[in-house]
Amino acid sequence: MSTNLAQRLREGTTKSHSMAENVSFVKSFLSGVVDKKSYRKLVANLFFVYSAIEEEMKKNKDHYAIQSIYFPELHRKSSLSKDLQYYYGPNWQQCVEPSLATKNYVDRIREISNNQTELLISHAYTRYMGDLSGGQILKKIARNAMRLPDAQGTAFYDFSNINDDNTFKKKYRDALDNLSVNDIQISQIIAEANIAFNLNMKIFQELDSSLIKIMIMLLSNTISIFQKKTLS
Repeated sequence: MSTNLAQRLREGTTKSHSMAENVSFVKSFLSGVVDKKSYRKLVANLFFVYSAIEEEMKKNKDHYAIQSIYFPELHRKSSLSKDLQYYYGPNWQQCVEPSLATKNYVDRIREISNNQTELLISHAYTRYMGDLSGGQILKKIARNAMRLPDAQGTAFYDFSNINDDNTFKKKYRDALDNLSVNDIQISQIIAEANIAFNLNMKIFQELDSSLIKIMIMLLSNTISIFQKKTLS
């Protein structure tokens, strides 16, 4: 019998989803204002998040609650590595480190993997379904805003091993609906999905701070140039 987990997850995270979209960094991104330095920090942070999700999912791929939704074709670590090489160069691994919010996110993924494995569903659902649903739109925004060359800097949004996004999303939702989880576990999975959204928001909020600093610096430089011209 279907648990309707996919629909219950969607409905149970509506508020969190809306809050995440209203973080300044996300609003700026969606409006086509993308700072390259902030964006590459986001890519670096996502690399650490997806590395943790994919390592823990692989470790638990035979777990009763994970095996049906373990799809390696969704994995993003490799594509994020390509993007980081573009933004930071061949020695990118020496240039990136997780932010404080990212460390907290990764710690949470490791913790639930060891103590309540079925909650990994929440993090996989939150990240991968979001990537598949809005990836092509975000890719176009990023390429236009940062004037990226073709096929450079946006590998994250390319799911080359998935032929049809909509068909795959239905397959994923069906797998969620047929998981052997009870009502208590479903409530916990929905609660964890909201935690996942909150952890994502904290990463975006860190980037807001970086963006504000850049804007202040640019404004200060503009004022300084104006004052020099006035005094000369």
